[in-house]
Parts: sequence; C-alpha cells; structure tokens
Amino acid sequence: MIKEKKNALLIVDVQNDFCPGGKLAVKDGHKVIPIIESISHKFFKRIATQDWHPRDHISFAVNHRDKKEYDLIEAPYGKQVLWPVHCVAGTKGADFHPDLDRKNIDLIIRKGTDRMIDSYSTFMENDKHTPTGLEGYLKTLGISRVFLTGLATDYCVLFSSLDAKAKGFEAFVIIDACRGVNVPEKNIEKALDLMKKNGIHIIESSGLKP
Repeated sequence: MIKEKKNALLIVDVQNDFCPGGKLAVKDGHKVIPIIESISHKFFKRIATQDWHPRDHISFAVNHRDKKEYDLIEAPYGKQVLWPVHCVAGTKGADFHPDLDRKNIDLIIRKGTDRMIDSYSTFMENDKHTPTGLEGYLKTLGISRVFLTGLATDYCVLFSSLDAKAKGFEAFVIIDACRGVNVPEKNIEKALDLMKKNGIHIIESSGLKP
C-alpha cells in the first residue's frame, strides 16, 4: 500500500481566499477538495499549508504607492508579483475551506508570515534562505516521496514541487487535485513544462494504488 511506504500528501493553500468568493480566487479552486478527501487516507502523513500574511505584507499591491494588482516590483530577493490583499493572518479568508476535513491533517505549515518576504514554496520562503520547517519534518520521519495537491498549480504547487525535488524528495503532482491562477496567460502550461523538465511526475489521482 502507498501508506506503508511513508509517502506524504501535501495539501497546498486550500484556503477561503483562494476559493470562489475569496480575495484571490482560483477558478474552481474548491473542486480539488473532494479529490483530496478521497485519497488522503492512502498516505502515511498529510500536511496542509496556509498563506498567513500580515496586513502590511510586501506582496500586497495596496502597500505600494503608484502600483496596481499584478504589477511586478523588484524585492530584495528578486521579482515579486503584487497581489490583492489575501490570507491575512487570523481572518476568515486565511482559514481552510470549510469542506476540507482538518481532522485528517497531521501538520499545518504557515508561510509568508514575514512582512518583507513572500512565500510560494511550502519548503522555503521566496528569499531561498528561510525554511518553513517542512523539510526537517519529512526527513525526520523518513519520508522520501511527496505528493502535491491544492492551489495554485502555477505558483505554490509549482515552487513547492521544485523545492521538494531539489531537496532530494521524489515529487509527484496530482494534477486533477490542483487548480491554477494562469496569470500571466498560459502560466499553467509553462509550469507543467517546468515541472516535467525537472523530473517531477505529473499524475492523476486515479493512478494511485489502494
């Protein structure tokens, strides 16, 4: 069984603000939840992540004079997309979607908590130096394979999968359990190409063993 191999399911940012009606809604974002729920029992550990930003976060367009949403700025760590205000710590928008069953989650990782650093990857903040703690948790438990689901395919799932691979994990993206922002246009397509070039496996939930 897949669980016996100590594989981990990573549930990326399935939060109210990323689902329909949220501040930074991903189209059909809520549709990943039934798929995630149908497979979560197959894994040794299940880790869910949350964007958890202060209101004055560097990634929020409103915090930059003469800038608008989706503009690019040069942050100390590189280029940064400016987003609508979303997933502010302690707000309803930052909560997990109510349909996500939290009793099956073994660990919650919160990221983007530093006002001056955004975080797409669930392993590292965008400065590529600040860890979230996920790597240590997985390696301490002897987990070597990570299966990614959630939001969004072309940002947090993408960068999480790349970091997982770089840190020595075998990485799988369960594509029917992910949805993307697709900003800019064709960004999902580019993300999938990049994943494949880096040896990340793109699979369907139906391909998981019992």
